[in-house]
This record gives sequence, structure tokens and C-alpha cells, in this order.
Amino acid sequence: MSEAVTALLYAPGTNCHEETAAALERAGGQSELVLLRDLLSGASVLSRYQAAIIPGGFSYGDHLGAGRVFATVLVAQLRDQLTEFLDAGKPLLGVCNGFQVLSEAGILPGRAPGGHGMALLDNESAHFEDRMVRLLVSDERSPWTAGLSGRVLQMPSAHGEGRPLVGAAAPGCGGRVTFRYVDAGGGPTAEYPHNPSGAPGGVAGVSDSSGLVLGLMPHPERASMSVHESQDGFEIFRNLVRWLDHA
Repeated sequence: MSEAVTALLYAPGTNCHEETAAALERAGGQSELVLLRDLLSGASVLSRYQAAIIPGGFSYGDHLGAGRVFATVLVAQLRDQLTEFLDAGKPLLGVCNGFQVLSEAGILPGRAPGGHGMALLDNESAHFEDRMVRLLVSDERSPWTAGLSGRVLQMPSAHGEGRPLVGAAAPGCGGRVTFRYVDAGGGPTAEYPHNPSGAPGGVAGVSDSSGLVLGLMPHPERASMSVHESQDGFEIFRNLVRWLDHA
């Protein structure tokens, strides 16, 4: 068991934090569920942890937009803690709603808390999409995807707002696309249903320039057990534990 502890940041409406904790534990990691309110009250501080994950769900009921309230609290009241955490070179993962939080907070793609260089728009289908998808791992360097470059992973995707827009166009995402939706032949695609959001260029996951901060729309924690249709998501948690053990 790794001695490093990962904070699983959650808020009212988050619903994947316990599954994420279980997946990380199976990978040999330790985690602690950290309610956003505890950071606000001072009962906990981000600097106590060696990594952080913002799991999926519907934080604050997605009022005002998916992840927006959570992101606003992070930037308005916890910016110093967040900046210290990022400057310390600690890994940060946002899954689905967590990716939406990182986008709304300006943490992705450019590590600019309070900025807004990226948006995750409504799916082109205009409704919630829930299905297994294929993801091609790029050769962008990241501790989260070490040893996975070129592989096609399968994970469930479940979201209503997951179509990325960065600057004037999404496909390049500043050269930091980490995951792309692919078709049955393994080619990146914008075609439905292989690409559930209609994301240009098939963009499904984006990292910052360091690779330490990653946002991913599909759910790795839901592809981490033998009873799941796929266990490919387990690799992401195992990579985190390996990185923390050698950091």
C-alpha cells in the first residue's frame, strides 16, 4: 500500500467518490474523502495530500451549468490552496463532472485559475449520453497514462455536457489532447455514437502542458473491476500509485 494519500474532493451532488476511492484502493493507493466544505472551514487543507481527484456526478445539481458552482468556490475561496497545490507539481484528475470543474475553474487547459480558456458544451445530441466508448491514448506525456500510448481503452461515458471548445476551435486543444474517441477501427472520430458528445477531433480528455493535470469525460472507476465490462480504467489509478511511489 502506497503511503501517499490522494484527496477525493467532493460536494453535494457528487456521486462517484466512493467508487473512485475503491478503485484507487484496489490499485494500492490510499485516499481520503474531502468535502469541499471542510476545505472552506479549515478542517482540512489541500497541502496535506500528495494528489487529488475530483470525481464525477452532479455537483450542486449542475445549477448554473455543469461544475460551475464547484469551480466558482474553488477559485473565489480556495485559490491560494489550489495554486500552492499546482505549483508543488502534484497530480490532479477531474473525471466527467470533475473535468467540467477544471474547465470552469480555468485549471484546464492552461493552469490559469479564474480564467476560462475552455468550455464543455452540451452534447450535439442535446441529451444525456450513457454508453461504453473506445478511447485512443495519445503520446502526450502524463503520469496518468504512462505506458498506455497508442492503446485503445474502453470505459463508460455518461454526461450531458462534454463537447470541448478551446479558443476558436477544439481539435488541437493546444497540443494537449490525451484521449480521443475512436470508432471500431481505432480511428479518431466525431461520429455518433462512437463519439457521444460530438466533440471535434474526437477529444475526450485533455491535460495541461505538464501532463500532471488531466480532465477526462469517461469514467475510469467504472472500468476497474472484473465484474465491469472492461478493466481498462484501472490502469489510470495504477499509474497514479506508481508515480506517487517514485515521486
